[in-house]
Amino acid sequence: MSAWLESLQKAINYIEENLLKDLSIVDIANEANSSAFNFQRTFGLLTEISVGEYIRRRRLTLAADELKRTDSKIIDLAFKYGYDTPEAFSKAFRRQHEVSPSDVRKNIGKIKSYNRLVIEVRLRGAEPMKYQIVEREGFQAIGIKKEFLLENNGNLIGIPKMWDELNGDGTTDKLAQINNGQIKGVLGICVAKPNEKIDYWVATDYTGDVKEGFELIELPASKWGVFEVHGPMPDAMTKVWKQIFSEWFPANGYQHAGTPEFEMYTEDDPFSPDCYSEIWVPLK
Repeated sequence: MSAWLESLQKAINYIEENLLKDLSIVDIANEANSSAFNFQRTFGLLTEISVGEYIRRRRLTLAADELKRTDSKIIDLAFKYGYDTPEAFSKAFRRQHEVSPSDVRKNIGKIKSYNRLVIEVRLRGAEPMKYQIVEREGFQAIGIKKEFLLENNGNLIGIPKMWDELNGDGTTDKLAQINNGQIKGVLGICVAKPNEKIDYWVATDYTGDVKEGFELIELPASKWGVFEVHGPMPDAMTKVWKQIFSEWFPANGYQHAGTPEFEMYTEDDPFSPDCYSEIWVPLK
């Protein structure tokens, strides 16, 4: 198993060993030597659920098992598995198991069990990935920046809205027109920050004085993995991101450098099967 997969398994083991404690995404990500953003994104791509949802499912699985095996009071189990009130516990329990805690105690209905995640190496890669390794000096981009909280998928909700707003008011068109750098198109740049936050930029590669209404971001010199994306948004982009983390990283000696990454969007119709875009991942 590659070091990258081993670090991911280490983080999962940490979750399991501390399921009954207050778990911080920062502490979990540290186990994988990753930023909170990169870990949450990688986990979500590989499992198709969020870290928080995995923790919730596992706790309610253990709670259901304890209900069936012991005489523990429902109120005690509610507090043990992280709920402030028996009512909140019962609501979450019914949402997962489609049966109430009291019914499980009476052996009425079936419970839905989610097992502990184990990372396995599987043969993949029948579908080719087109990429190149590029070394670039540091460069600057200008654009619009917004901060998003990772908690409750704030970034997943907010970033598409941000694109809709900037596409609607002509900002992305303006950015495409003033581009004068080596990387063409409009960039979606993600910068991980402490305290489960990210800065997200809609920007363009640009050299010169900052245009009015825009801010400047400096991207450091880096070795980049540049991956081609072909197909309509957002599915084509999501598919390649998943391939990068589930196939490419485990099969190569590289790791994510932890510095800003970005997606490059051309002027192609984003809904066309012929749409071309790129993913730029900093490597170490």
